[in-house]
Amino acid sequence: MAQDSAPLSKKDPAGKVLVKPQLIRGPYLQVATTNSMVVRWRTDAFARSRVRYGTEAGKLDKLADDSALTTEHLVKLTGLTPGTKYYYSIGGIKDTLQSGPENYFFTLTAAGSEGMVRVGAFGDCGNNSINQRNVRNAFIKYLGSDYMNAWILLGDNSYPDGADAELQAKFFNIYKDDLLKKYPLFPAPGNHDYHDIEFSAEVAQRTKEVAYYQNFSMPEAGEAGGVASHTKAFYSFDIGNVHFLSLDSYGKEANQFRIYDTLGPQVQWVKKDLEANTNRQWVVAYWHHPPYTMGSHSSDGVGELAKIRENFIRILERYGVDLILCGHSHDYERSGLLQGHYGAEASFNAAEHTLSPSTGRYDGSSNSCPYFKNSATGQGTVYVVSGSAGQLGGRSAGFPHNAMQYSNDSVGGASIIEVRGNRLDLKWICADGVIRDQFTMMKDVNKTVQVKGKKGVPLILTASFVGNYQWNKKGATARSITVMPTSRKTVYEVKDPFSCVKDVFEVVATK
Repeated sequence: MAQDSAPLSKKDPAGKVLVKPQLIRGPYLQVATTNSMVVRWRTDAFARSRVRYGTEAGKLDKLADDSALTTEHLVKLTGLTPGTKYYYSIGGIKDTLQSGPENYFFTLTAAGSEGMVRVGAFGDCGNNSINQRNVRNAFIKYLGSDYMNAWILLGDNSYPDGADAELQAKFFNIYKDDLLKKYPLFPAPGNHDYHDIEFSAEVAQRTKEVAYYQNFSMPEAGEAGGVASHTKAFYSFDIGNVHFLSLDSYGKEANQFRIYDTLGPQVQWVKKDLEANTNRQWVVAYWHHPPYTMGSHSSDGVGELAKIRENFIRILERYGVDLILCGHSHDYERSGLLQGHYGAEASFNAAEHTLSPSTGRYDGSSNSCPYFKNSATGQGTVYVVSGSAGQLGGRSAGFPHNAMQYSNDSVGGASIIEVRGNRLDLKWICADGVIRDQFTMMKDVNKTVQVKGKKGVPLILTASFVGNYQWNKKGATARSITVMPTSRKTVYEVKDPFSCVKDVFEVVATK
């Protein structure tokens, strides 16, 4: 449990009562990198900022300070070790506002590393509803003792106007005791984040003078990976072997360009970023307005959704983006492995626009093998609408969209991405704890290779895929086995229990 370690007031040497500033927001973690972390919080009175931190819960032997008097506290911890757990406390130079064993974070794992990566995705969450709390609780229960490297927001992070007081009541207060203090947050804006009671949405889109940009920090200088965007509106970051792009589907750049204006600054940056990150094993992009949906909004028509589909996503497909996550529609919708569909729903043809006939669920049910991708060509993208972490319900006339493998507008939920090496899984965790949809993608598997080695010298064979294994020799079930080459060719096969994936090794000894 978090604890206050100082009294509400004390006296100075002259006997004057000094009132301790109170914590009213946070702490929350921002701009995570492999060697740094930004810790933010808010107090009800001006105070200086100090974070005490260390790798042991009872030994916070390092300090990071900001001597400026402020109510909006932002302290950057630097010189950290990648993939390492740090405990921390927040407060002033002499007072501690919050500390305890639940105040901790892990720095991001090094770019390119292939360990487990977990990232949560919450869309349209901030409405202070029972559904929002139930989704949060179910998500935390799913995590259990597993750490989540980060979580992302898919826009409309507080309702109805994205005002500061709404963010406080409907976002920060809801997630303060669990998600915010442990897991770094990488948000994206939605149309409600651009609402403003004093200015029109059009003015807010240009100026970006809205609470969203005041309350969140982003890695705009490229410090978390990728190409620097020099704006909070869109940016990229790396976690292990996954490259993420957070995009803005509602704001304007240079007073005129939207995300679907392919000559605008955002799209030009997207191209540069993806060109510079072709070595990443997985690429995930997320923003608010989905190109395919028949939920509470329809992607047919002439608005942002249709223009994004018609003009923008073909660029991401060309660069081999694997997964696109959006919100806006207050439901969950998930496509198959798509390529080349940019028209209205009626023009969708599964035979033409899907690269796999599978459901992708990979659960032993009929026709459920993973989606297979080749990293050399990069073809195929899965589209997910996950906009029911708070707001829930509503469908358009065409529901469910013809491009979707699964759709649900009656139960709320949030998504989690889990990546292990060349395997990516997404699960939709519902408010009641049930996982109603999931899918798996694998890259560069189903291999047939010739292996040569010296006679009598052991060789190690390793399956190309992540999962469970059945070898045709020795009854082995590990990912790797050791074999002894002979003068005759020996064929070793390894497959998964569902007979979806199989590698063949032709082993022969050299002379």
